[in-house]
Amino acid sequence: MGKILILYHSATGNTAKMATLVVEGAESIAGMEVRVRDVEAATAEDVHWCDGLAVGSPTNMGILSWKMKRFWDDVMAPHWMKVDGKIACAFSSSGGWGGGNELACQSILTVLMNFGFLVFGVTDYAAKLMTLHYGAVAAREPRSDDVQDACRTLGRRLAEWVAVYVDGRGEEHPLCKTRMGAE
Repeated sequence: MGKILILYHSATGNTAKMATLVVEGAESIAGMEVRVRDVEAATAEDVHWCDGLAVGSPTNMGILSWKMKRFWDDVMAPHWMKVDGKIACAFSSSGGWGGGNELACQSILTVLMNFGFLVFGVTDYAAKLMTLHYGAVAAREPRSDDVQDACRTLGRRLAEWVAVYVDGRGEEHPLCKTRMGAE
């Protein structure tokens, strides 16, 4: 059974709402155990526990929030080189479109790569003109169907990769599903 951690920081509640949608997507793949942690309650053990990790942060001046950065700098620093090879992705909310949320996702992915996580983007269109190349993004609260679908798609894709690479369930590979017409 694959284990997925949704780790987030939310200053206004918008990123927390995105996290809930990412959970829905992850749980849509059978055999996944999903744990959700606010960064202020999270521990290094949570990160060690998981096979796949989705990290969400509000966009602060185009990068991840200081609370999320502090978690990786302080809580996880002693665990560097001990979490290599886990699968990870990012999501972020900002005050408005053009607020730097894709840059915030890239900053999250950069931190994760420094810890040895295998990070990914999603090439699928969650909706017309809605892609997840760097992660799921929202301007403020994830109200629109497009943004909600993007969050669910990110969680589902994380669970698919965990199913394939951790659980050995090749049939969950997104390209196999597309070829078989199941998606």
